[in-house]
Amino acid sequence: MKTKKFTPAVLIMTFLFIGWAISPLMAENPTFKLPKYEKFTLKNGLTVYLMEQHEVPLITVSALFPAGADKDGDRFGLASLTADSLFFGSKNFSKKQIEENLEFLGASYSSGASKETARVSMSFVNTDTDKIFPIIKDIIQTPTFDQSEFEKHKKRTLLELEQDKEQPAGVIGYYFGKFLFGNHPYGNPETGIPSTVEKITASDLKTFYDAYYRPEQSCIAVVGDFQAPRMKEKIKKLFEDWKAQGKPVTPETKSIPSYDKSRILLVDKKDATETQFIIGTFGIPRNNPDYVSIQVINTILGGRFTSWLNDALRVNAGLTYGAGSGFDALKSTGTFTINSYTRTEFTVKAIDMALDVLNRLHTTGIDEATLSSAKNYIKGMYPPRYETAGSLANLLTSMFFYNFDESFINNFQQNVDSMSIEKTKEIIAKYFPKDKLTFVLIGKASEILEQVKKYGELTEKDLKTEGF
Repeated sequence: MKTKKFTPAVLIMTFLFIGWAISPLMAENPTFKLPKYEKFTLKNGLTVYLMEQHEVPLITVSALFPAGADKDGDRFGLASLTADSLFFGSKNFSKKQIEENLEFLGASYSSGASKETARVSMSFVNTDTDKIFPIIKDIIQTPTFDQSEFEKHKKRTLLELEQDKEQPAGVIGYYFGKFLFGNHPYGNPETGIPSTVEKITASDLKTFYDAYYRPEQSCIAVVGDFQAPRMKEKIKKLFEDWKAQGKPVTPETKSIPSYDKSRILLVDKKDATETQFIIGTFGIPRNNPDYVSIQVINTILGGRFTSWLNDALRVNAGLTYGAGSGFDALKSTGTFTINSYTRTEFTVKAIDMALDVLNRLHTTGIDEATLSSAKNYIKGMYPPRYETAGSLANLLTSMFFYNFDESFINNFQQNVDSMSIEKTKEIIAKYFPKDKLTFVLIGKASEILEQVKKYGELTEKDLKTEGF
């Protein structure tokens, strides 16, 4: 997220929070249950979540909109620029006034767009509620997309895009997304590319905002130290009159591509001394009922430092400083990826080893001791992810957008404990690939081209060529 401020007061409060408050999810409720919350819908269709958390005098607001990069069309970067620009001025506040007011009050704030959504977040001391909420209201409902501020931001963005490709690790995910999803909107690079960003105007941001920042398609979560009845009335007063401009846009529906063979994209970086690589394929939607079980298996494969992948490639072979795997779950599908890097001369050795480890899931499987270790690890790691007001607010808005409910939290421990050896075999066979893989490599093509052809149908690109 591009627009972000952290002030000393907020940092101090954050440390106090960590020191004072062992999350109620852990301390008072060892069974890991989602705290009580209220959900209601305003007359204009805006969905609101309220969750009281009184451990520290902080409030976090998180607003989510269906305005991500998948709505960019052929103007890559439009969603990102629109979200970044929400703080560049509004009907009643200039950019300078917004920043000075929020910084004076010690608030932290951010906005940004991801693959499918845009988000505005703010955290502040509860005694400043009446001063902060009018700013939040204005930013969300009446942004002005100031021409001068936008042009300065666009100029900085273009410079960043030019610099991004100097670090292959930062862009390989864009290459993978485009190569895997093709012309599907999930393949759109969130940050855009220079030729499309250059053409975007402040007027385009306003048009995009009107189309996708609409109350009936959006939600707001408020978590922290407040009284729900009063907060409910405040939210109604501030947001119930919000009206969308124009008719909603129905995005073009495109089918997810499918492949009957493995494919490899080799991106040539002529001065590279190492190869960045991703091996993967399509994954799962976020509301998949096996989401937790999949995370348990992935913990073993590549989800922790002692995972099979990191143990094989880093600890035993010394080919890399890190190797891992993960599922990035979206609304319709997602991705599964194995990620690592190695010196150019060890490219094939490292990829072969990663494939051997993946194949080990299917051939050898998981024993009881390994499964027990992963279950204990994930039960220890997941609850802290939802300790803070910010993480809880983001969880509630994600539940809204991705259509899953609190059973993800409330049944979490039960779902983990119920994992058996037989269940792992089912999950592995169903969700972890063993063929028809997509490979993306960024490295010195002249030294690895002939060797990597064995992995599948080859496509070549030059890193300096615009786009992905």
